[in-house]
Amino acid sequence: MRKTTRVFLGVIAVFVLGLGWLVRQAIDDVEQRYRESAEELLVDTAQLLAALLATDLQDGAPSVERLRLAMPALQRSRFEARIFAAVKRDVNLTVYVTDAAGRVLYHSQAEHEGEDYSRWNDVLRTLQGQYGARSTRAVPDRPDTSTMYVAAPILRDGRIAGVVSVGKPTASYRPFVEAARRNLLIGGATTGLAVLLLALAVALWLLRPVGLFSDYMQLLKNRRQAGLPRLGRSALGLLGAAFDEMRDALAGRSYVEEYVQALTHEIKSPLSAIRAAAELLDENLPAEQRRRFLGHIRDEGGRIQDIVDRLLELSALEKRRSLAELQRIELAPLLREAAASLASSAAARHIAIRCDIPEQRYVEGDRFLLLRALDNLLQNAVQFSPAGSEIEIGLESSQHHHQIAIRDHGLGIPAYAEKRVFERFYSLPRPDSGKKSTGLGLSFVKEIAELHHGQVSLTNHPQGGVLALLRLRQA
Repeated sequence: MRKTTRVFLGVIAVFVLGLGWLVRQAIDDVEQRYRESAEELLVDTAQLLAALLATDLQDGAPSVERLRLAMPALQRSRFEARIFAAVKRDVNLTVYVTDAAGRVLYHSQAEHEGEDYSRWNDVLRTLQGQYGARSTRAVPDRPDTSTMYVAAPILRDGRIAGVVSVGKPTASYRPFVEAARRNLLIGGATTGLAVLLLALAVALWLLRPVGLFSDYMQLLKNRRQAGLPRLGRSALGLLGAAFDEMRDALAGRSYVEEYVQALTHEIKSPLSAIRAAAELLDENLPAEQRRRFLGHIRDEGGRIQDIVDRLLELSALEKRRSLAELQRIELAPLLREAAASLASSAAARHIAIRCDIPEQRYVEGDRFLLLRALDNLLQNAVQFSPAGSEIEIGLESSQHHHQIAIRDHGLGIPAYAEKRVFERFYSLPRPDSGKKSTGLGLSFVKEIAELHHGQVSLTNHPQGGVLALLRLRQA
């Protein structure tokens, strides 16, 4: 899951860097595009003026009288043209006409008339029959004072009679450049954010099943029962079903192997005791000793039978993935019934069971299994309680759960056994007899709790004894 997350974050980082680079390139390029558009319009304007001037030639040279009359009026004109976010209110064109030698016949700035412009690229290249254009800064170290000029030849019978140049300050289209850059930046940021959010949503949709599978496989690794995560009717769902079948197959094999080993280990000791007693019975023993050895054989045989029965019971429970039918169960009668079933064994050791349970507290589940779980917890409390003590049964409720508490006043759980009490076949010697149980009772309780989506714990109480807590969902 972590590797997948790193890959996703890496892809997002590459995307963000790539988008940022593209936006930066577009922002840097936008001024050049505006310059090209402006130059294209200047070419059209210059060609139009050249065509008009070619119709009015005097002595082979362009006549500029009409320009002298028209340009001042054009420069004084005021209007309002709203071009998107910008407003244009005057004409900012520079126009000049030169003769065939490059000398200025007319200039919209009259002080330049008579000057020799034959060295300027727009005039020089046009007179040579090429495309003539130039950019010149009014202040050399300030790019914003640059003016772009484009020239066109004034032709008479295929011969160049003069040149007309049209100039436009680059500052005139600066507002459009800045607006375009701002829009690109906002658009890029908005697009990037939208794509990131979409990628996050898609990633969560795709990575969630991966995370569920990771948790699911971890449960399988720990050999815990777990239902297949809900993945929908997609390819992931089909894959999940295949994993589920594989789990059943693998779990079945390991389950048999594990239980055979456990059963072999657990019945080894009683079988040895039975064999030893049987060998002694072959000898001529007094009647009292024969009865004692026969009692050992019966006791150890009963222990083997108890192990087999509990293994079969636990095996059947572990194979259940869910409860077939849910019942609405009131806890108070259930706890009183469990306490009553152990009243006689507790009374034999003068142990009192006090049940302080509020009425009308309900859970959903299997009544028989919950009763078996409570029987095991209470039986465990009775066996580890000293004679003449008391076992307390309580119930606490939160917003969504009920928690059953069973406390005894015994010696508590040794530190070395605190983490092993729910292991199969792990058992501690009983204080009164020194004997161990099958070690399956608490495992059985744990399986029942998990089947009911609950939890069970066994800890030492701060004031002595052991506190067993069974947490179940409210109905």
